[in-house]
Amino acid sequence: MIWSRRPVRVRAPATSANLGPGFDALGLALALYDEIEVSVTAGGLAVEVSGEGAATASAGEQHLVVRAMRAAFAEMGGQPPGIALRCANAIPHGRGLGSSAAAICSGLLAARALAGPGGSGGSGGPGRPGEPALSDEQVFQLAAALEGHPDNVAACLAGGLAIAWAPRPGTPAAVTSGPGASGPDARGPGAADPGAADPGACGSAVRGPGAPGARLLRVPVAATLRAVACVPPVPLATEAARQTLPPAVPYADAAANAARSALLIAALTGAPQVLFEATEDFLHQPYRAAIMPETAALLGALRRAGAAAVVSGAGPAVLVLAFDGQEPSAEAVDSIARESGITWHVTPLRIDQQGAHVQQGGLGVHSPDSAWFNQPETRFTGRAQAAQEDPA
Repeated sequence: MIWSRRPVRVRAPATSANLGPGFDALGLALALYDEIEVSVTAGGLAVEVSGEGAATASAGEQHLVVRAMRAAFAEMGGQPPGIALRCANAIPHGRGLGSSAAAICSGLLAARALAGPGGSGGSGGPGRPGEPALSDEQVFQLAAALEGHPDNVAACLAGGLAIAWAPRPGTPAAVTSGPGASGPDARGPGAADPGAADPGACGSAVRGPGAPGARLLRVPVAATLRAVACVPPVPLATEAARQTLPPAVPYADAAANAARSALLIAALTGAPQVLFEATEDFLHQPYRAAIMPETAALLGALRRAGAAAVVSGAGPAVLVLAFDGQEPSAEAVDSIARESGITWHVTPLRIDQQGAHVQQGGLGVHSPDSAWFNQPETRFTGRAQAAQEDPA
């Protein structure tokens, strides 16, 4: 393995999964970012964390970014002699805004960039000159495996709105390769081939015949879509939220959720007038209300005011979606949150359309409204990264 002499900087967006009815399937990337800088050193491991989760600096090898890097290095066939990692975090931890997905995706992309084009190719054989040591597909598969579910990492890597799923064992999609929903057939006329620089797709998400894996499809959403995140002061573990879900749900609720999920895709891609109805959920939010009553109370108040409000991921944050010109405004959301009796941090956010990527320039936490976000940067694609990186 030939390691880069330069430090690698990666920026990864926050994500909100589920979006109401799209349980474990839908993810939306938000313009709130964690950034890391990683260098290969002569030996040892040094971790520095500022911003959210500063206490995790003492985790050492168990730090999630480090674990992701180690997994990527193992896949590529070698570990560097030493690692120096700096994290500047803006995504709240334990609030349902995808902080773990951002950490995983950042670590994987940083490791790939540190190895430079080619590498040893890991289990897939030697990389071709100019090609990344890990393909975009391999990065996504590793991210989904580390996260345990693909919805957040799909949106984090692809940007925008992502649909994620995994073929069930024994189904034709799980035992055959070939064109799939995340392959070239899903992109439409005039789209690039699977190997081209396309931030909206990762190619086939199946590693080969008989090897099922997570899949994703990036869905374009209107530039007028906005979000408002309401973040409470106390976190909630995702596992605790999952334990409240029943082993079975009524057939009528499942059918209603299927209809709302289809309606939500329509709302986000061209029918904004149905957004409020499309964000209604019957599958997971009602069952989680008991362990996060403040979230349930704010959700109810916002929806009574006509807001397309949902629990963000497993909670306890609440996300309000709206298109330009729709009510309520961010100021109205903040007013409703202030009446709830607890302190909510209310933040208007744009939709991130780029996804996690290697960036140029210095490391720092930037506000979501900063013009810095409009600078040209490297997208989530191996070929673009290979053109930027100059390995030793």
